Amino acid sequence: MCSSSDTRASGLKGPPTVGAARGTGRQRVRVRGIVQGVGFRPHVWRLAKVLALSGWVRNDAEGVLLEVQGERAGEFVARLEAEPPPLARISGIEAEWVTSVAGEPEFLILGSAGGVVTTSAAPDACVCPACLAEMCDPADRRWGYPFLNCTECGPRFTIISRLPYDRPNTAMAVFPMCKACRAEYENPADRRFHAQPVACPECGPRLSHPVAEVVAALRAGRIVALKALGGFQLLCDATDADVLARLRERKGREAKPFAVMALNARSVRRFAKIGPAEQASLESPERPIVLLTRKSGLPEELAPELDTLGVMLPVAPLHFLLFHEAAGRPSGTDWLGWESGLLLVATSANPGGEPLVIDDAEATARLADIADLVVTHDRLIVTRCDDSVVRVIGGEPRFLRRARGYTPRAIALARSVPPVLALGGTLKATACATRGAEAVLSQHVGTLENAPTLRFLDEAARHLLHLLDLKPVLVAHDMHPEVPARRLIERLGLPALAVQHHHAHAAAVLAEHRVTAPALAVVLDGFGHGSDGAAWGGELLRLDGSEFRRLGHLSPLPLPGGDMAARQPWRMGAAALSALGRGGEIALRFGEQAMPLARLLAAGRVPRTTSCGRLFDAAAALLGVIRTSGYEGEGAMRLEALAHAPRALPGGWRLDGPVLDLLPLLGALPGRPAAEGADLFHGTLAEGIVGWALAAAERENLDTVALGGGCFINRVLAEGVETGLRAAGLRPLLPLEAPPGDGGLSLGQAWIAALTLG
Repeated sequence: MCSSSDTRASGLKGPPTVGAARGTGRQRVRVRGIVQGVGFRPHVWRLAKVLALSGWVRNDAEGVLLEVQGERAGEFVARLEAEPPPLARISGIEAEWVTSVAGEPEFLILGSAGGVVTTSAAPDACVCPACLAEMCDPADRRWGYPFLNCTECGPRFTIISRLPYDRPNTAMAVFPMCKACRAEYENPADRRFHAQPVACPECGPRLSHPVAEVVAALRAGRIVALKALGGFQLLCDATDADVLARLRERKGREAKPFAVMALNARSVRRFAKIGPAEQASLESPERPIVLLTRKSGLPEELAPELDTLGVMLPVAPLHFLLFHEAAGRPSGTDWLGWESGLLLVATSANPGGEPLVIDDAEATARLADIADLVVTHDRLIVTRCDDSVVRVIGGEPRFLRRARGYTPRAIALARSVPPVLALGGTLKATACATRGAEAVLSQHVGTLENAPTLRFLDEAARHLLHLLDLKPVLVAHDMHPEVPARRLIERLGLPALAVQHHHAHAAAVLAEHRVTAPALAVVLDGFGHGSDGAAWGGELLRLDGSEFRRLGHLSPLPLPGGDMAARQPWRMGAAALSALGRGGEIALRFGEQAMPLARLLAAGRVPRTTSCGRLFDAAAALLGVIRTSGYEGEGAMRLEALAHAPRALPGGWRLDGPVLDLLPLLGALPGRPAAEGADLFHGTLAEGIVGWALAAAERENLDTVALGGGCFINRVLAEGVETGLRAAGLRPLLPLEAPPGDGGLSLGQAWIAALTLG
């Protein structure tokens, strides 16, 4: 990117026009990245006015194109890069001197041009302070209006059908602007200049129920389905254990944790711990759900047996209006800093594990058995998009789920690659497309266990390609022979590439860190179909370009019942006892009903797995933490919640050549207090992984280690491994821009597929 007006530093292609005075002339400037729908053109207009420059600016398919002319034209590029609009993400600036134009009177903002789309759409953003001030001003025409926005905030991705980001290409096309909104929209000096969703109570969308009625329902213990930015949310009083139990029963969500929405960080501190990185994420324009350490004070039913709680702050104006009403509708914005007693569960409205509900009629029909009140509005949600979820690990926010607020922000790659599409795996599916030197992940889709979610993957992939105006030449997918997206792959009619699951996890980390040299990878997850057809999940790999080699793995454990073992961790506890030669203890620990399984294990008629996820399950079962899981990863999450002072068990791990054996650790767990065992498990596993990777690094003469797979969502493990590797002189890489779990799988698949094409 350009950093000054110096030709070498800024990328200018030649000297000023012959005859121009020193420092004068005309520059043509191309700006790429997220530069549409974020107030970029009026920002350029204002900067040109400050520098007394003439010229013009316009949106086109590649981003923003502009020309500036005047005495300070040479200063313009550096200022533009150093002072972008708040929501802009500049990926590149190219500038060249061109012939000056005589008699140009002023700087103009021109209409959008067409062409092949190479720019990016912007993600949705939290309502900005200026809009909040208007919404809370009784004298303002947008007082209490739930759909106000400007170029610095509001919906983007969820309302756009195609680029360029102009009103006719959005859900706002059906709302003609009133005279007052039109005047703002056409005034370059106004912050709503070309804010495509601009609206007011006179001309914009309308809410189906008064905000006061919604707040009264919540206070009365009712469950409300609310149409939010990317889909319907289920809201209820987070302090009422009875309503929480009712929500769990109606939604069929026995124990999976709920997220809580609070007004501000001050309100959150009553029930959770917030560090600087957590607060920065909570208050960011992206407004993800942030995983925080719990204090006492809220019902255990929010997140049973866990020491963490997902927390978010209001995102849309409608969210803020709920808290505004609860505060008594005060004038001004001082109330935004008050401690609020209103705490709301805010969870996705997706009954039966299906995609998020976005249609009004569908919400009325499908949520009627869950919600007591369904609150809709008449602005269409073009693209469903769930809340993002992050957790601070190693001082940085890491994704558990990447969606609203971040999609479709591009991830920079090390170099330009051919256009490919990747479709991820079965769990936490996403799609990913490459375009030039960037990769774009779709929003979180979910587990591909039913027809509606498969249709959502199809919808998300096609919308991504349409938005990027991209025609891929190859589609990548998981190697599993029963990949759920098979029909979608066939319908695309493209050459297909099957990518090994853990190879993709590792490649995703290297792709976002732009590492192209050979590197090691430790990949720890629940399950992935191995190149040999076995169930992998604890792998040590070497990556070199599009190829990988399996250097080692965790010592295999029996996998009794296959996928059933993930839902019934006691089976893995029994498998560990059998592997230890202590099969006689199985019935003592897990009851007489475990005897048939004990006999099966003794006969050796059980497949085996190297899965780290099942290792967690075995430990949780042996410590009596859990017998059966109500949701994916519950055993591991509950085990982590007990670990507060991790330490390694002497002799708890051993290396058998390339195999990391943790059976000594598992053998030491039965009979110990659960908290002590959790500390030993995490500390020993982390120490063993560091020793394992260090030995491989010395053999392979490599120092970079990618850390991928869903087990690295575990903060105790991730920080222990990262710290240990760094202390050993290695360079550990944890993902920052994509989830370490299956939500980032498509990024790795896309990178590998693109590399195979050259």
